Amino acid sequence: MAKKPQHAQNNQRSQQGKQGQQQKRGGKAQVTAAPATRAAHTQAAPSRPWRPGRDKFLPVSRADMDARGWDQCDFVYICGDAYVDHPSFGMAIISRVLDAHGYKVGIICQPDWTDPASITVLGEPRLGFLVSAGNMDSMVNHYSVTKHRRHTDAYTPGGEEGHRPNRAVTVYGNLIRQTFKDAPIIIGGIEASLRRLAHYDYWQDRLRPPYLLDATADILIYGMGERPVTELARRLDQGEKISDITDIAQTAFIAPSGPVNDSPDIVLSSYEACLKDKRKQAANFKIVEVESNRMHGHVMWQQAQGKWIRINPMLPPMTSAELDSVYDLPYTRVPHPRYKGKTIPAYEMIRHSVTMHRGCFGGCAFCTISAHQGKFISSRSQQSILKEVRQITGMADFKGYISDLGGPSANMYRMGGRDRSACEKCERPSCLHPKPCPNLDNDHRPLLDLYRKASALPGIKKCFVGSGVRYDLAMAHNSDNRINETNREYLRELIEKHVSGRLKVAPEHTSDHVLAIMRKPPFQLFHRFKEFFDHVNEHAGLRQQLIPYFISSHPGCTEIDMAELACETKKLNFRLEQVQDFTPTPMTVSTEIYYTGIHPYTGEKVYTARGESEKKAQRKYFFWYDSDARADIRQHLMRLHRPDLVRRLFGSTHNTPERGSKNNRNYKSPQRRK
Repeated sequence: MAKKPQHAQNNQRSQQGKQGQQQKRGGKAQVTAAPATRAAHTQAAPSRPWRPGRDKFLPVSRADMDARGWDQCDFVYICGDAYVDHPSFGMAIISRVLDAHGYKVGIICQPDWTDPASITVLGEPRLGFLVSAGNMDSMVNHYSVTKHRRHTDAYTPGGEEGHRPNRAVTVYGNLIRQTFKDAPIIIGGIEASLRRLAHYDYWQDRLRPPYLLDATADILIYGMGERPVTELARRLDQGEKISDITDIAQTAFIAPSGPVNDSPDIVLSSYEACLKDKRKQAANFKIVEVESNRMHGHVMWQQAQGKWIRINPMLPPMTSAELDSVYDLPYTRVPHPRYKGKTIPAYEMIRHSVTMHRGCFGGCAFCTISAHQGKFISSRSQQSILKEVRQITGMADFKGYISDLGGPSANMYRMGGRDRSACEKCERPSCLHPKPCPNLDNDHRPLLDLYRKASALPGIKKCFVGSGVRYDLAMAHNSDNRINETNREYLRELIEKHVSGRLKVAPEHTSDHVLAIMRKPPFQLFHRFKEFFDHVNEHAGLRQQLIPYFISSHPGCTEIDMAELACETKKLNFRLEQVQDFTPTPMTVSTEIYYTGIHPYTGEKVYTARGESEKKAQRKYFFWYDSDARADIRQHLMRLHRPDLVRRLFGSTHNTPERGSKNNRNYKSPQRRK
C-alpha cells in the first residue's frame, strides 16, 4: 500500500484501470472518469503557474465530503505521514488509483493515536480502512542506529517529531478495531510489508510474530499495492466478505485452517520453532528471499501463536502501460493546503523529481528494495516520463532544474534479461553478484536517449540524477562491444551534464570479504570508476566531487577491516561524509546474520559487531582525520598489533603509544570475540 524507504522509493505497483466509466455503487453517484480520461488533461504543461485549492485534493474532513456530496467514504486511508499529493508518496498513489477506479477515498493523516475520535472524523467507510505507517518504517523514522530518539521527522510539517506512534500500523489498526469493531482493516506499506512473517526487531532485540497478529487486521498487502488493492476493492464492492477473499496475489491473512497435505505450498518453520532455534529462522529467510525474487512464486505458510498465516506469492512485474496509468493520474504534486506553508522536509527533497522505474536487481544484502518492490524492473514509457517533466515546468516554484530522474538504482531503467524465459526460472537474489548475469541486458542507450529528450524540453535548464548510480552496472563488460561503448558514453554524459556538483555512489566497503557478504563488487572496481570520473572531470574542465557511501559494523566486518577502509579512503583523498552504521531492518540477509549469527545461504557463522562499544570502535575509523579520534585509533591499532596500519594512516612521524604505556594499560579491544 504505501511506499519508498527512502530512499529509494517504495512506490506501489500499478493497476491498469478499465477504460470507460465506472459503475455506480450502492445507488450513490461515483467518480466517473476512468484513468485514461483523468490523465488526458495533464498531457501538456500548464500555460501559467498552477496553485491547487482544497478541491483538487481528496477529502480530509466532513466538510470536504459534504462539498462533494458524499454521505460516506468507500475507503478511509489512515497514514503516519503528512498528506502530500505527490507520486513519490505511497499514500498519494494508492488513494489516487482507487479514486480513478471510482471509489470514494478519504484521508486521515497523522491522527492523534491517543484519541479514538481522531479516526472518526470521516465516519465509518463502506468498504474498509486502509492503514500505513507512511513512506518509512516508523521505528527507522523515530530512532537512530544507537536507538536514540530522533529530534525531527522529515514527513511531518515543520519536521516536528512525535506525530506518529512507534509501530504505527499496529497502533492504528488496534485503534480502529476498538472503535469500529466490524470494519475491514487492510494494512500495507513498507512497515507492514517487511513484517509479513516472523521477523527480527532491532529495537526490542527479539523475534516478533507476523504483523497481522499485532495489528488485528483482516488482510495485509505487501509490496507495490496498486493491483492487489484495486482487486480487493472490486471484490468487496461486489459483496464478498473480506474473510472469504483468500486468493489475491501479494496478500497475507490469518487463515481459518492450515495448509493442505501434498500441495505445492511451502510451509515455513513456525514462529515458536524459530524462537527456540535461530538456524530455523535463517533457513526461513533463505526460502522467503528466493520466493520474493521469483517471477512465479509459491504460497507460503507460517504458524504463530496457534494461528496460520498464509502469504500469497508476488505478482509478476507490471507492464509499462500499467505503470504509466499510475503516474499519469492528476496529482497536485504539493502538500495539502491545511499545512499553511509549513515545510515538509521529505517533500522538499523530491518536489521536482521523477520516478522512472521500480524494482532493483542489485540484491544488496542490507537492502529491502527487492523484498518490497521486487527484483524485476518495471519501467515507465518515455512518453509518460516526459509528460511528467512538462508538468513540473508549470509548477509555480520551478526554477528550471529537475532534481532527480531516478529510481531505486538510477541507471536500471528498461533493463532486464534478454531471454525472458530464463528470468522466469531464475532464483538468483542478484543479477550483478557475484558476477553480472550473462543474460542481463545492461544497455544504457534508452536512458541516454531519455536524458537528452528531457533536457531539451522548454523550461529545462538541467536534469540532475540525484538517486544512487550502480557504477558496476555501467562498467560491466558486455559481449556486444557497441553496448560497452554506449555505457561509457552514458557515464561521460552523466558526469558532464547530470551531476549537480556531486555524484553519489555506494561502494559500501573496501574489504573484499565484507563486500562479498554485502553482495557488492570488489573495491578495485571503484578505483577504476574513480579514475574514469577524474578523467572526465579534467577533460571537461569540471571540479565535481565523487561522494562514496560506506557502512560500518556490517556482518563480517571487523575493526581491522575498518582500519583498512580508512587507509584506502585516505589514499584516494576522501574525507568521508556519507557514512553510517549498519541498521538491522526486517527481511534482509544482513539482518538475519546479525540476529542469528549465521549466513542463511551457507549455514556458516559470521562475526558481527553487536555491542555499542564494538560499533563505536568501528565507526571512529571513518573520521581518522579528526584530531580527537587519532589518539584512540593509534591506541586500538597498537593493541591489535597493527603498527603498519598506524603508519599508513598517520605516517612514521606520529608518536604511537608503546605497549604497556599508561594509555594502553588494561585496555581491552572491543573487537575481541567471546
